[in-house]
Amino acid sequence: MKLGLFSAALMFAASNAMAQHAHTSGSPNEAGQSQFAAISEIVTLLRDDTDTDWTQVDIKALRDHLVDMDNVTTKVLVERRVDGLGVTFKVTGDEVVAESIRRMVLAHSPMLQRSSDWTFIAEEVGGGASMLVQTASEEELNQVLGLGFFGLMTVGAHHQQHHLMIAAGQSPH
Repeated sequence: MKLGLFSAALMFAASNAMAQHAHTSGSPNEAGQSQFAAISEIVTLLRDDTDTDWTQVDIKALRDHLVDMDNVTTKVLVERRVDGLGVTFKVTGDEVVAESIRRMVLAHSPMLQRSSDWTFIAEEVGGGASMLVQTASEEELNQVLGLGFFGLMTVGAHHQQHHLMIAAGQSPH
């Protein structure tokens, strides 16, 4: 996929927002539960892009990633330890969830670092992963503490493009 796919994603998001705002047709707009809706959005973008290489498309990979996101959002235990201007989040879960945690935390930490002025160090631990976030000031530390692990995982608007790349068979990391 080329830049055209990114432009298509932006156009789709804008038209979807306008359609939701002007919802007067009496027909539903929501594609269903959030994972289904995310897949539906990506399928629409891929089908609308004449440059889609269908031999590379892997919707199951996107679905698997969305399951990881769900596991990490709903099925983990997070322990937080503050040390000076740093915060360590130890994120653990059962055997299946631990693998989701490792995939998400280890892959997203570099993206989070690029989206902020903080330093992220992630590593595997028994039952999941840990993520150290180093800040430069008390104000930044308070922001990290306020966001917590779940808020931090959303920093930077990379998820939508990330999902498109996964589905298109490209490495998003």
